[in-house]
Amino acid sequence: MTQVLIKCTMNSLNVKFMNDTQTIVIHPYIKRSRGSKEILLEEAIRLVQAINLNCIDSSLVGIDNVNPKTYLKSGYVVFLKQKVIDLNAELIFLNTNLSPIQQRNLEKATNCKIIDRTGLIIEIFGSRAKSNEGKLSVLLASLKFQKSRLVRSWTHLERQRGGAGFMGGPGEKQIESDRRQLTERINRLKLK
Repeated sequence: MTQVLIKCTMNSLNVKFMNDTQTIVIHPYIKRSRGSKEILLEEAIRLVQAINLNCIDSSLVGIDNVNPKTYLKSGYVVFLKQKVIDLNAELIFLNTNLSPIQQRNLEKATNCKIIDRTGLIIEIFGSRAKSNEGKLSVLLASLKFQKSRLVRSWTHLERQRGGAGFMGGPGEKQIESDRRQLTERINRLKLK
């Protein structure tokens, strides 16, 4: 594991949502890749600051291969969990695109909210949209992104009951209900 630290600085923007959220910024890179990793980390810090998140720590993390479960090596995930506790972090930004499973597994392992590059960029556009058309476009992109990220985080609501009495079947799963509701909302937005 290779780590390089770059100092975070505060941004003077005054965006109201997620204002001053204590954020750890991580730029993972494949060790055998070329290019300026430091420049990409600086860009990641600027993206976080674009919506006034408070970057409290940043690091470059070299990986040999992508872990399909968490993207990062398990040892680094344990280290990251401790860093979240030590720094009282509220959010981790990984400057890469995570699969829904990787995001969920990292959130469970670190007990901290995780946002990837696509999610952060949608947040930035959402904070900057002024026209109704712009706001609708961002909302549509956000809903599509959320729909792709519905994973089994509602196990306590495994199935909603259908029907009444002993005739009612198990009904639809919560994830199916969420997907249906998001699809309906996306379709309504497309009509506007």
